[in-house]
Amino acid sequence: MAGPLSHLRVLDMSRILAGPWAGQVFADLGATVIKVERPGTGDDTRRWGPPYLKDRDGQDSADAAYYLAANRGKHSVTIDITQPEGQEIIRRLAAESDVLLENYKVGGLKKYGLDYASLCEVSPAIIYCSVTGFGQDGPYASRAGYDAMIQGMGGLMSITGVPEGDPGSGPQKVGVAVADLMTGMYAASSVLAAVVHRERTGIGQHIDLALLDTQVAWLANQAQNYLTGGIVPERQGTAHPNIVPYQAVPSADGYFMLAVGNDGQFEKFCAIAGVEALAEDDRFATNASRVQHRDILVPLVEAATRRQSSEWWLEKLSEAHVPCGPINRIDEVFADPQVQSRDMVVEQPHQVAGTVRTVANPARFSETPLQYDKAPPTLGEDTQKILTEVLGMDSAEIEALRARSVV
Repeated sequence: MAGPLSHLRVLDMSRILAGPWAGQVFADLGATVIKVERPGTGDDTRRWGPPYLKDRDGQDSADAAYYLAANRGKHSVTIDITQPEGQEIIRRLAAESDVLLENYKVGGLKKYGLDYASLCEVSPAIIYCSVTGFGQDGPYASRAGYDAMIQGMGGLMSITGVPEGDPGSGPQKVGVAVADLMTGMYAASSVLAAVVHRERTGIGQHIDLALLDTQVAWLANQAQNYLTGGIVPERQGTAHPNIVPYQAVPSADGYFMLAVGNDGQFEKFCAIAGVEALAEDDRFATNASRVQHRDILVPLVEAATRRQSSEWWLEKLSEAHVPCGPINRIDEVFADPQVQSRDMVVEQPHQVAGTVRTVANPARFSETPLQYDKAPPTLGEDTQKILTEVLGMDSAEIEALRARSVV
């Protein structure tokens, strides 16, 4: 059965991560996604290794693991947009597409006649999504933006890491490029909203998404804590600013995550830990009082959790429905029986490697289950197919374009 977005065609002119992540979401959901790349080099992330995908002989291929993470299901075409003929091909593809994704610098595509205003003349109904570091206007609009700097500028690094003054303190970035990834997710949801609007009105539109805006937006409760209480949030390690105890705690043989979310769960934890008096203490009886007396309570909780192994705690707390979990390495994540039961690894045939494994989309549709029909493409592997099937070019025309390095 076709995916829920099988009626859409997306022209993906983005590279690196934020735009390609959105494009992969559309591909997973069944859309035809045409990834436009530079002839000979392609998306920068193809070279962001090691590690690289191994070919059938066990040798490094041309594609890094980083590229594989964000380009499943797409059709790769190589087009030189600096040449007039290449620009014309993009215009023709845009006229046959519902959505265009791009993450060039502000104004970067205008000189090629491929900006929104220009393509809107070719296809008034097109939904054109621009992803930049800082947006299409404002004092920083012309600056380049990368995830790590955006995590810093957008406040995330100020609340990530161990508390100031503790060993190893200092700003920390998150272990994956979350500003990029979240911008990609906002791009996907925004485009789908524009699709719904177009279905009702027939009118396309331009979507302006910035990494910095996204990072500020998903500070979520931390931003609201500041806006409401006027107190600047600080780094608290694994602890939660509004819930206690909600953090990594030591056991007899390591650490585990304790996530007490309400007073009833705290009472259950105290009973299992043999520290019932803590739940009866006015300083700790409610979450608000526990937050207020965090510095007193947490050492008492940690003293209790050190008495048993992590396995013991996870078993006993889970039986009592007190939220908790292990702190897994990545290899342990993929060995977890729940992750395996949910089929979170997709294995697909690949023309160079034989097979390639990627991480599945987490969405589960009852009526339109997702189909993973295409592995991340090698550079330009679909150029002939797309130019023939979408634009109706014949082999001689395509060969002439190849001879002039247009494709």
